[in-house]
Amino acid sequence: MDTLRYPIGQFTAVQDTTDVLRKQFIRSIAEMPSDLRQAVQGLQVAQLNTPYRPGGWTVRQVVHHLADNDMNAYIRFKRALTEDHPIAGSYREDLWAELSDSRESPVDTSILLIESLRSRFVTLLLKMLPSDFKRPFTSPTFGDMTLDVAVQRYAWHGRHHIAQITSLGERMGW
Repeated sequence: MDTLRYPIGQFTAVQDTTDVLRKQFIRSIAEMPSDLRQAVQGLQVAQLNTPYRPGGWTVRQVVHHLADNDMNAYIRFKRALTEDHPIAGSYREDLWAELSDSRESPVDTSILLIESLRSRFVTLLLKMLPSDFKRPFTSPTFGDMTLDVAVQRYAWHGRHHIAQITSLGERMGW
């Protein structure tokens, strides 16, 4: 079950990130919308409404969750860049995924949102100084972290959920 839930493994932060590695994380963030679009391309309604694992979210809910998470992550980053060690807001992702917009909206609405938001996010990330990535914030879920760790987690998060979708497709022969 863990390989269904975490097809690329659980998140592990890289300590002492280099500029080269940081640029790789940012590239992954920038490429995620096209990877997501490709992962759901051609899926029919029944496939979009299929859970990626027993008891898990549907493909549709995963896509909408990615948009929800992107909005929250962008705000966390901006707050950490403009406030001293803020406490990041959290949200009940499990309950958000059950709302009608996550269960019924076309996935393209969230993909368009992700494309726009990540374009702006990447512009911000590419202009940040190495010292900016050291700025801390407190996550109610994960505790204290720097933006260096947050950018890694953000890059992993997109790859993680896309892998849930693509591994389901492989298992189902889509």
